[in-house]
Amino acid sequence: MMRGRNIVVVGAQWGDEGKGKVVDLLTKNVAAVVRFQGGHNAGHTLVIGNEKTVLHLIPSGILHENVDCLIGNGVVLSPNAVLDEIAQLESKGVEVRERITLSPACPLVLPYHVATDIAREKARGSGKIGTTGRGIGPAYEDKVARRGVRLGDLYYGQGFATKLADVMDYHNFMLEKYYNASTVDFQKTLDETSRLAEEIEPMIGDVPQILHDLNSRGKNLLFEGAQGALLDVDLGTYPFVTSSHTVAGAASVGSGFDPSRLDYVLGIVKAYSTRVGSGPFPTELFDGVGKYLADKGQEFGSTTGRPRRCGWFDAAAVKQVVKMTGLSGLCMTKLDVLDGLETVRVCTKYERSDEENVPTRFGSEYYSEVSPVYEDLPGWEESTAGARDFNDLPENAQSYIRRIEDLVGAPVAMISTGPDRLDTIVLKDVF
Repeated sequence: MMRGRNIVVVGAQWGDEGKGKVVDLLTKNVAAVVRFQGGHNAGHTLVIGNEKTVLHLIPSGILHENVDCLIGNGVVLSPNAVLDEIAQLESKGVEVRERITLSPACPLVLPYHVATDIAREKARGSGKIGTTGRGIGPAYEDKVARRGVRLGDLYYGQGFATKLADVMDYHNFMLEKYYNASTVDFQKTLDETSRLAEEIEPMIGDVPQILHDLNSRGKNLLFEGAQGALLDVDLGTYPFVTSSHTVAGAASVGSGFDPSRLDYVLGIVKAYSTRVGSGPFPTELFDGVGKYLADKGQEFGSTTGRPRRCGWFDAAAVKQVVKMTGLSGLCMTKLDVLDGLETVRVCTKYERSDEENVPTRFGSEYYSEVSPVYEDLPGWEESTAGARDFNDLPENAQSYIRRIEDLVGAPVAMISTGPDRLDTIVLKDVF
């Protein structure tokens, strides 16, 4: 029997590109959606009709009946967060528990991680990274240090208690002695986590095996990334990055799925650029245009509520992402936000006082030395909002899209022209 087709969706900028809507739109073609990295620091917004739903941990395909949703081993899992999210969805009449599977290999995000995250950001002062304060980074640190508590550990009785006591001794020592912050109560953490474990246990399963079985039966799969490629812990603007791998290669490692079976990588980009938190942002705007983009695009973080920094489309950065994460095609979102601008600009390359045509490199220090080089393109007065055919777009908007394709080296497969799942132009069926 022919196997199913497998699509990876990743952010191709600094996150907040509109991945949730795209995943939700593509879910009609798949049997399962799987998250493979990040934690509840993600924020994927879905708008169906007039109803807005923000998801942080549960895959964006959950609003489709008969679609399995899986959380792979690459995700750091907050027991409280996942159960709260399930309860919110159930209050809207969405059946979750029968359709979700959690990997027992997920590292847990527990209260001492949150306390460490907050204390560390406070200690950094003006040099803070701009984390969500939800404990994601410290949880990944425990994982790499091989002291992390994983979901499967919760069901080993005294073994779990001993493991928890050991890791909390470490964190509480750091909180008290290094950060001069309050410690976290062990017994309270043990009791609360054990209580949550009982509710979670029926949802645990063998994620790699489920994915393999579905795909071998000819079923399509969708791998949902969080954050964006420029926030990858290795390949992004380090140290102003997230704590996980956000590129397409993480889809296999974070789910246990055969990498040779990944067929298409769809990178999501906004028609302009945004970033939340600290770190380099070469095309950032501090003028009226930047405010125009922020206001019209309603640029506030779906997880933090913090205002997003806004700037012109950075083709130099996205070109690098196309290469390092193997993007097959792009989905451009929020094209309608550019409506009404007389001129739209695209950063084509970077320059430095001592060198022209500066190659794109990793690390935030590099970005402090460069300036963007812009190409100006004519804007358009006509509205693109809600357009569902490429020919319905203004000529200048079409030219803008084609120019970006040329600059980044990847075709635009989809264009989002509004928040609703139906406000989409499909140029290529990725399935």
